[in-house]
Amino acid sequence: MRPLKTVYICYPEGKHKALTMSYDDGKIFDRQLVAIFNKYGIKGTFHINSGLFDMDPQRVQPEEMRELYKGHEVSCHTSTHPTIERCPLDQVVQQVIEDRKTLEDIMGYPIRGLSYPNGSYTEEIKKLLPACGIEYSRVVPTTGDFALPTDYLEWSGTCHHNKNLMELAHQFADMHKTQYLYLMYVWGHSYEFDRDNNWDLMEEFCSFIGGRDDIWYTTNIGFVDYMNAAKNLKFTAKADMVMNPSAMPVWIKVDEKIFEIPGGATVSLK
Repeated sequence: MRPLKTVYICYPEGKHKALTMSYDDGKIFDRQLVAIFNKYGIKGTFHINSGLFDMDPQRVQPEEMRELYKGHEVSCHTSTHPTIERCPLDQVVQQVIEDRKTLEDIMGYPIRGLSYPNGSYTEEIKKLLPACGIEYSRVVPTTGDFALPTDYLEWSGTCHHNKNLMELAHQFADMHKTQYLYLMYVWGHSYEFDRDNNWDLMEEFCSFIGGRDDIWYTTNIGFVDYMNAAKNLKFTAKADMVMNPSAMPVWIKVDEKIFEIPGGATVSLK
């Protein structure tokens, strides 16, 4: 009798490390941050308050958003940034839905993520978000590690960029045990770099961590979509075939061999 195969889910191209970035408020300093990300191949998610475009001259304006955030993700941050745990639930729904509507008109794609404004949320709010079309939401507390999220609607990042960023980057770069999947998730506000006069920190980080063959660089929703597709793979009992019912390709490792499972395909693992 043959021994059981060892089947592992991989990130794209068989990688075992992923990096995603998350920045709030949509201030004009996103322009410089996006330029740094693009220079080093880093992907970011930018959480925007669409109801504040006309109330703050330091906000990125709708007419530049498609080009500025091209290749990245635009996501919700509620329309006007209230502390939503103090709001009636029907108002929370309106804050999210109106933000989605406006951002979708601007960007031309479904907006499916959120970061909680002021880090504010409750269990009741978490429960209503899926009915509002929201599939993930980031919180303020961080983990200091590279574990995968267990609850996408209470998604804790690894660190804020002002807390041990380069120390954690070096730890992440040294992660070599391929039997695990790792995720580094950095969050913050782009205006903080201007306020703190530390743009060199993000330049140093992206220069160090960008362009590595063992890291998958992705947006928040890109990570969610890929992991959901991987979770939905259908294997035969003998693990000699796998079907991918999703539209995107998924990579797996069977014993020591890497397989790409194209979207909609059934692949032999013999």
